[in-house]
Amino acid sequence: MNNQPIIIVAPNGARKTKENLPQIPLWPDELAIEAKNCVEQGASMFHLHIRDANQGHTLDVDTYRRTIDAIRKTCGDKIIIQATSESCGIYEPQQQMEMVKKLKPEAVSMALREFIPRPDYEVEAEEFFAWVKENKIFAQYILYSTDELKYFADLKEQRIIPEGDNFVLFVLGKKMAVSTVGNYAEPKDLDPWLETLKELKIDLNWAICAFGGNENACVSYAVKNGGNARIGFENNHLFVDQSTAPSNAALVKQFVETSSTKPLTAAEVRKKFGL
Repeated sequence: MNNQPIIIVAPNGARKTKENLPQIPLWPDELAIEAKNCVEQGASMFHLHIRDANQGHTLDVDTYRRTIDAIRKTCGDKIIIQATSESCGIYEPQQQMEMVKKLKPEAVSMALREFIPRPDYEVEAEEFFAWVKENKIFAQYILYSTDELKYFADLKEQRIIPEGDNFVLFVLGKKMAVSTVGNYAEPKDLDPWLETLKELKIDLNWAICAFGGNENACVSYAVKNGGNARIGFENNHLFVDQSTAPSNAALVKQFVETSSTKPLTAAEVRKKFGL
């Protein structure tokens, strides 16, 4: 049992809009308030997406900076802000890399399949991942299948993934604008990942996110098996009873209360990973 998990909050994602979910935080002031409330409930990391004026996904560096500044004014150093580099079908790998280099966030999430869509992208990706490491940016690699986990292990063996980079996110379920019962991830969806980890004999720090209204059960199962939890409106906006949550902080509170865990603080996460 991982009695002190990392709680990452994914407050908005790239797709849901105010029309889908009126309470979703999209703008700097909203995200700053949400981050503060999530810290108070036990979160230590904030998986940050930003939007353009039309609520569309963007990697605009100036918008990122304004949003990060707003969160820092509200939370100080009590939260680790993890910028997303997600392409969302808009950005090419080089554009994603340029954003990270200009922004230099404290932490960044990178989908492996977006940065290395084909083997011929490995050389450029290796150089970029090394730059991230050299600049002391806390990297998390997003994996969508157990085959990607095996590929990640191979890349580590080849040192394309830098030595020491061992924080990954397993994605359970599929992306959707609004959750529907037939698309809910389930706790058992984690089992193939756990089996693959045993087969690979690879030492990783891992978290999961889970699409749909079984999110709390999925992240609780992950924590019981030594993982960490990513919670929030990007993947789910429903309580256990399937009523709509008023905020991301309410979902974090539900998890902490139902799992009886004592999550790590941002300071403890920084110490654990040598940030």
